[in-house]
Amino acid sequence: MRRTRGTVGRRRSAANRRNYEIEKKRRKIERKLRRQEMKEDGTIKEAVQVIFEALPYVGGWVLKIGLVCMFAFVYVWFFGQKVSMVGDSMKPVLSNGDMVLVNRIVYNAMTPRRGDVVVFKPGGNKNSHYYIKRIIGLPGESVEIIENSIFIDGEKLEEDYDTTDITDVGVAGDKIELGENEYFVLGDDRENSKDSRSPDVGNVRRIDIYGKAWFVSSPLKHAGFIR
Repeated sequence: MRRTRGTVGRRRSAANRRNYEIEKKRRKIERKLRRQEMKEDGTIKEAVQVIFEALPYVGGWVLKIGLVCMFAFVYVWFFGQKVSMVGDSMKPVLSNGDMVLVNRIVYNAMTPRRGDVVVFKPGGNKNSHYYIKRIIGLPGESVEIIENSIFIDGEKLEEDYDTTDITDVGVAGDKIELGENEYFVLGDDRENSKDSRSPDVGNVRRIDIYGKAWFVSSPLKHAGFIR
């Protein structure tokens, strides 16, 4: 009885293998026939043609996406660099802790102007925090502070932004001659500002100007353009 059952099992196994091989060959033949039919009715050719026709559109979208990504990078890098305001020397325009966005590309197209609020490190000192001050004197000019008034090349400077009185003239008590690419800067709160009046800061070189402060991003209550 055991041999009979074993023989039957082996026969079934062999039959199953033959059926599997037959089914495998049948499917292979069907796939071959389908490919042949597609070639005959032009389906593959049409599919390839559609793909080639779509390539210019796909390439256009890839180019557009690439340009958008590049624009976003340039915008963030040149217009979205953040610097924190340290101290209250620029009140009421800026307060201690304000996050300021810096335009790093503007001075590649134009030179810094009088009244611009600029970001710099005194003497290019990499270990220093960023200073944020307002440009008062331009390259080649002379600057002197006399009795709470600023004189540029001997003429009194009229300012259209809020400032405090100058009680400490510092080194600007004597006429300062600005060299080529040198700027004289002051904080708007002149009673509480360490700026070009201090020998530790002095005149600011163009190469040390990081960029122009143009927008306060936080806190929200101070958000807005810098004038």
